[in-house]
Amino acid sequence: MKTYSISEVAKELNLTVYTLRYYDKEGLMPFVERTSNGTRLFKESDIGALKVIECLKSTGMPIKEIKNFIDWCSDGDSTLQQRNDMFMERKAIVEAQMEELKKTMELIEHKCLYYKTALDAGTEDIHKIDKIKINN
Repeated sequence: MKTYSISEVAKELNLTVYTLRYYDKEGLMPFVERTSNGTRLFKESDIGALKVIECLKSTGMPIKEIKNFIDWCSDGDSTLQQRNDMFMERKAIVEAQMEELKKTMELIEHKCLYYKTALDAGTEDIHKIDKIKINN
């Protein structure tokens, strides 16, 4: 089975080695094996688990809650409901974030149109812009 070094995993996931060490210190990587001298040996499945951790982190989930999820995974099938509930909650949070981003994008698009119009007119003066539009 192929294994990867911490620097290889950091590069693959676009993280720093420091971040991975921090995750380990916080108990987010109990699944990662170590050699007798303490070197971490990452497997493909470990990289997959780290991708899930990064996904949860990107939703704004605190490290403490991610740790709960990792612990539930270690506990096995008895925690399937908790894990499902957690992902349903995360889904709702991400949907709300997406709605907020959609509103943000609408405002940005409006401002892009506003400034394009002002640039085309050479002014922000609404009266001059209206005259230019009427004459064209």
